Amino acid sequence: MPDYTIIFKTVKSATRKLMAADDAAIKETLASLVKISLAKIPFILSENAKDLALMDINDPKYDRLKLTEERILGICRELTQVQNLPTPLDRILEEKQLPNGLSIKKITVPLGVLGIIYEARPNVTFDVFALALKSGNGLILKGGSDADHSNRAIMSLVHRALKENSLPENAFQLLPPDRSATKALLEAVDYVDVIIPRGSQDLIDFVRQNSKVPVIETGAGIVHTFFDESADLDKGKAITFNSKTRRPSVCNSLDCLIIHRNRLQDLPKLVENLLDAGVTIFSDEESFPFISTHPLVQKAREEHFGTEFLSLKMSIKTVSNLEEALEHIGRYSSKHSEAIISENQTNIDIFLRSVDAAAVYANASTAFTDGNQFGLGAEIGISTQKLHARGPMALNELTSYKWIIQGNGQIRD
Repeated sequence: MPDYTIIFKTVKSATRKLMAADDAAIKETLASLVKISLAKIPFILSENAKDLALMDINDPKYDRLKLTEERILGICRELTQVQNLPTPLDRILEEKQLPNGLSIKKITVPLGVLGIIYEARPNVTFDVFALALKSGNGLILKGGSDADHSNRAIMSLVHRALKENSLPENAFQLLPPDRSATKALLEAVDYVDVIIPRGSQDLIDFVRQNSKVPVIETGAGIVHTFFDESADLDKGKAITFNSKTRRPSVCNSLDCLIIHRNRLQDLPKLVENLLDAGVTIFSDEESFPFISTHPLVQKAREEHFGTEFLSLKMSIKTVSNLEEALEHIGRYSSKHSEAIISENQTNIDIFLRSVDAAAVYANASTAFTDGNQFGLGAEIGISTQKLHARGPMALNELTSYKWIIQGNGQIRD
């Protein structure tokens, strides 16, 4: 078994060297990684195929695990976007001169060493490396066994790009997929500055409950869309379809459609393209009669609300007004992404102000909750907490700050 303490010490030491790298070297490294990755697409796909062969194709995680040439090209475009973003480091947040002559500046600095624990999502390996490098942070990755071949293939390309540009390879390490590695990382208080879990609610809960290192939660997405009494049917149909079916296995996909009682007559048209796409609908008692003849419609049970389906499944809840919709969301939301479809501006304003979530939408698909879509280049996760970062975590969220004080011999009375 590896000596994890040696790995952690090595990353921490190498991270100090990384902090001396200038942004030009970082940009060149990311450009190198893009070039290497494009040349090695067959290699990446062959290693990914080894992981896919061990997973049931019906497992909701299968789509997250799967890499294709198109997806790798998309990842490379995101790497290029991160490369071209301005550095988040050494920005002056505050500056002042005290009456005693001291000059004080508050500037952005890296968080330090990031520990990322994630499941079957090899694209995360690319994304978090790019963001960690651009923000000057060291990185310890702990992927799941489901994606181990893919993750190791990607990390071999990462280390090659770092070596080509004379940046410290040891600042970026992938741990074995063993549980012992997870335990060691969660207890590495002397070497790791923050842990960020990406995955299921069970994984997030485990990390939060067992970590001795500070944790930033990138929570599960239990996503609702409220179809208000004044909602436009065509908008609603397009938005709900996109929210649910674009990529049902990701955290911003729709889980529960909330519909105003006075619009139930429009429910068959509202969900017809969802049913055509193979979406199973768990419909509450009031909405069920309107769509009950379709074989994919079932009666909802309590467990169908507050569930992140991560598949072509969703529930429907009927309400009599906006307040009931807000109550339902307040009860079941994971505070990730919530949406209203409405032509009533007063209701829209109340919804946007009242819903406690990292991203709140009016008349748009929740599929946009994504660092790249927000113009951030990529993301390290969607934070659902309120301290330090909330929503898509990208470069700026991977920095802290420190105070720089310069004087000329001043002493305090």
